[in-house]
Amino acid sequence: MQHFFFTPLDKKEYIKLLETFPATDHEEYPLDVAYNTYLSKDVLSPENLPLAARSCMDGYAVIAQNTFGATEHNPAYLEKIGEISIEKPYDAPLTMNNCLWIPTGGVLPHGANAVVMVEQTQNFVKEDGTETIEIYKASAPFENVMQVGEDAKEGSPVLFCSQKIRAQEIGLAAALGLRTLPVHKKVRVGIISTGDELIPYTEKPVIGQVRDVNSHALSILAKKAGAVVHSYGIVPDNHALLLSTVQTALKENDLILLSGGSSIGMRDLTIEVLEALENTKILAHGINISPGKPTILASSTVNGKETPIVGLPGQIASAHVVMLVLIMPFIEHLAGNTKAFSSPHAAFTARLTRNIPSKPGREDFCRVQLVENEDNTYSAVPVLGKSGLLRTLLLADGLVVIPSQSEGLYKDDSVQVIPLD
Repeated sequence: MQHFFFTPLDKKEYIKLLETFPATDHEEYPLDVAYNTYLSKDVLSPENLPLAARSCMDGYAVIAQNTFGATEHNPAYLEKIGEISIEKPYDAPLTMNNCLWIPTGGVLPHGANAVVMVEQTQNFVKEDGTETIEIYKASAPFENVMQVGEDAKEGSPVLFCSQKIRAQEIGLAAALGLRTLPVHKKVRVGIISTGDELIPYTEKPVIGQVRDVNSHALSILAKKAGAVVHSYGIVPDNHALLLSTVQTALKENDLILLSGGSSIGMRDLTIEVLEALENTKILAHGINISPGKPTILASSTVNGKETPIVGLPGQIASAHVVMLVLIMPFIEHLAGNTKAFSSPHAAFTARLTRNIPSKPGREDFCRVQLVENEDNTYSAVPVLGKSGLLRTLLLADGLVVIPSQSEGLYKDDSVQVIPLD
């Protein structure tokens, strides 16, 4: 049997391996399910948006040159000849020295090329019932006007390949009458928790047993990254059963997360199972980060499709950090985000309240609590405690990264805190 030695890689090298996996296949998703996916190709506008010039403000549709030079002390005077309704265009052209009342969104009549805001006008009603509008500000052509095709021009790209579909993109698609969007399929993630000591959270443990935490916590983090999650429950430390479960999961998912069995003590079973899988190769066992060092990466090809398998540490804090730093961006990469690993984490700037030592050669992710100061700045308070304690995650607001070449950070250093949620 082949022996696969524990040889941690630099995080950058590990990410390069993750980036070799392609995005999921293309599919047309209806708008109501396309949210939080990534476009698989550019989207062309089927029509102009808006179809006609529309007003951005309540006010008066005018011919811009009729207002040139208008000020509060030297206003322009135009005759109001009617009103435009929001639902029906005006049926006659606007002529010189006249204006029309227009609501926000109203279609400009032929001849009009600007809108004067109502706040910059005053109206005077004559004895015969006609109105004169006094205008206090000159308008430039197309001021306060949405021009034809200004939001989207027919035949031109309006959404682009790899763009994330947010509420804004859904809104534009709906405005253009698009019923579906071409996106990468949502990433299907299979989660398998391993270990003889694990029991469901609904059961009461005896000494030597612990409730399964990871399958639930990892599921939430995977869903947060946009994945569709399938949990395969708890699998004991049984070679045949674990092999069968992984084989089933490979047929049904785009990414497999194995929780537990990646550390030095239990690595043989996980490695043996991965080596027993057909068309499977182990790409890495170990990454130079802490916590999370024993993380495994393998690739298995089933029916011509290459599927990644990640062996996460069973210890929840380690698994949580690996998910945040590597696996959540990896899920986005598989979903079609070409910048998943290069986009910076949103972070708070804070000052450390004490020294944090570190060993050169590994990248440390230290849990900290954020405390807001009276001057609206933040302090980062390191959360101390044994690595296996859940309370260290509960107390922490974020992570501070200590670079691999550093021996640590010092009290009062300015640091970036990556939020845990």
